Amino acid sequence: AGIIYVSGLHADTTADMERYERLRAQGVPFVLVDGFSPKVQAPFISPDDRAAMTLAVTHLVSLGHVRVGLALGPKRFVPVQRKIEGFVRAVQDQLGLAPDLIETELVQHSLYTLEGGQAAATALIARGCTAVVCASDMMALGAIRAGRQNGLAVPRDLSVVGFDDSPLIAFTDPPLTTIRKPVPAMGQAAVRTLLEEVGGTPAPHSEFVFMPELVVRGSTASAPRTRF
Repeated sequence: AGIIYVSGLHADTTADMERYERLRAQGVPFVLVDGFSPKVQAPFISPDDRAAMTLAVTHLVSLGHVRVGLALGPKRFVPVQRKIEGFVRAVQDQLGLAPDLIETELVQHSLYTLEGGQAAATALIARGCTAVVCASDMMALGAIRAGRQNGLAVPRDLSVVGFDDSPLIAFTDPPLTTIRKPVPAMGQAAVRTLLEEVGGTPAPHSEFVFMPELVVRGSTASAPRTRF
């Protein structure tokens, strides 16, 4: 027997990792997905959150956007920290903005909910953003709602990028441009790694990182010439 944890305490930098230490001491094999902690001796399976942000920013900059915002969850989570790192680096490289300015003005923390995305996007729109990258598809739906409440049409006046490529997200209005995590490959790797541990072949206590892809649909378009 063994355990696969997905987005558990291992993703929270403030959490107590004693649970995992007890499992290791008891000889219970486990694999951790979507998060990382140097305190835990176990195999980790993760999407490349930094590369995901580069994909999103590159797409939006290619459409002419020069004011791109990022809406995501609390900073204590490892995937959030990695997304910020990737976003700041991509915006700095492609738009020439200073890292401090990017994180202060273009990064907005909120909750991973529709309402959280709406609140974050409202703040970013007020700072002049014509495009918003969201750390979940649900947040992206909230960003679209925020745009409409501010009199902005998506994608004519505001471009929105989601994250996850959740089921049915291709059928929203407009269909959502999003980052697709390689879930099948990550799932197969997690199961294979766990089976190796269960079978007595210890898996490397390191992180296996998988490349996401950008799925372009109808929520992104060329930057508006004027905001209003």
